[in-house]
Amino acid sequence: MLKAAGAATGAVGIGIGTGLTAAPASAAGTAFAHPGMLHTTADLKRMAAKVKAGAAPYTAGFAKLTANRHAQSGWRPNPQEIISRGAGGPQNYAILYHDIHAAYQNALRWHITGESAHADTAVAILNAWSGKLTALHGSADRFLAAGIYGYQFANAAELVRDHDDFDLGRFQKMMLDVFAPLSEDFLKNHNGAVITNYWTNWDLTAMACVLAVGILCDDQKKVDTAVEYFKHGAGLGSVKNAIPVVHDDGLAEWLEAGRDQGHALLGVGLMGTFCEMAWNQGIDLYGYDDSRFLKGAQYVAKWNLGERVPFKPNTRGKGAINGWSGSETVTQAAGVDPNMMRPVWAMIANHYTKRRGLSATYLTRIAAKAAPEGGGGDYGPNSGGFDQLGFGTLAFSRDKATAAEVAASPSKAAAPKSGTSGSSGSSGSSKSSAEASSGGASAQGGRSDEDLASTGASDLPLWTAATGVTAVAGGLLLLRRRGQARRDAE
Repeated sequence: MLKAAGAATGAVGIGIGTGLTAAPASAAGTAFAHPGMLHTTADLKRMAAKVKAGAAPYTAGFAKLTANRHAQSGWRPNPQEIISRGAGGPQNYAILYHDIHAAYQNALRWHITGESAHADTAVAILNAWSGKLTALHGSADRFLAAGIYGYQFANAAELVRDHDDFDLGRFQKMMLDVFAPLSEDFLKNHNGAVITNYWTNWDLTAMACVLAVGILCDDQKKVDTAVEYFKHGAGLGSVKNAIPVVHDDGLAEWLEAGRDQGHALLGVGLMGTFCEMAWNQGIDLYGYDDSRFLKGAQYVAKWNLGERVPFKPNTRGKGAINGWSGSETVTQAAGVDPNMMRPVWAMIANHYTKRRGLSATYLTRIAAKAAPEGGGGDYGPNSGGFDQLGFGTLAFSRDKATAAEVAASPSKAAAPKSGTSGSSGSSGSSKSSAEASSGGASAQGGRSDEDLASTGASDLPLWTAATGVTAVAGGLLLLRRRGQARRDAE
């Protein structure tokens, strides 16, 4: 295992090495590192310096950012009092995710160029929403909205948290009152469903939100909750349930590979996001359980490259507690469209191959294929194209760690701190963490059995490839594994 001393690991087919690069030292103590979610101060300085120097591949990544319509300083926010996602409401959630991506992209552009107009735009968007948004409504999909848009909103805010015009306290209050309670409740109660009813990505969105809000608000209890769920959670988002089987070839099966390509990509991107945010607070989840995530990400990368992967059939229970019940068995990996791409690979590949000095053939290949990665707005007009903040080629490309940077795993890796919950940075918050997470489903508009398993009426069509090819079940250009004549290249 990847232990503090850097013991060797020999996973066949993956080529795990022995180099270990520590997470930021400033995160190892009791204080939180800020900025410290997807990007640290060192990361932002590296991006700015590389772009200024005209270095590849940063310039190509920066060009993707500046070409995106959300990254323009002329963007004007459209805040709403209530956001609805799923049946039973106006379905106005697109307004929110467009504004979130505009805030994030402008904040990132400001850090790279120093142009204050972009900072002003990001701050104006975030302040507008924290001054108006009061609730998230809808069917079960409201939990997806809380999770995805919660972690993304927090990341945008983290980039401007020290800006003089940003109302950090009010924004923290919105995150604690509107987003975190839904995500915490989902991890506890799963909308009244049996624990395996909801696929992996549902848990991962909630986990990412709780972790991000914990970092934004200096709330150790939330961080502990999210990290503990990653390691030992009962739902399908914890690492051993999301990646249930390690095969003899060193690859580890991704549960949602048996569902469909789009959701598997979403899940890998979310788990990478979760690991990166934890890493920047000194917690090594990338290396947890003998680098299980590396093996799972390699599996998904190989599968998405159109190559054969092993698959062990699995059955999951479905239904409501004290209500309807059923089960679903998956016997093989779903088909893939090699043209479907999401900006999830650069972050993962660069961590394992550059920070840690490991060999990850499939991650390296698919990251090169995906480069330069764009962001929200570059992968189709629907919500699936906005599920990742993106721009990984710009944000996560890095040189290999030097000998001086190779060190033990982060000091927090063994276990998160406990008993130190608080919200020292959340001035103006009207709820404690415990109060915020105790509302239950009834406080969020209730649940019916019809609502229980809702995953959005248009789940699959949302996954539109950047080339315009849509991966729809039974649709066009899917390469079924059983029908492939090509041999396994590895």
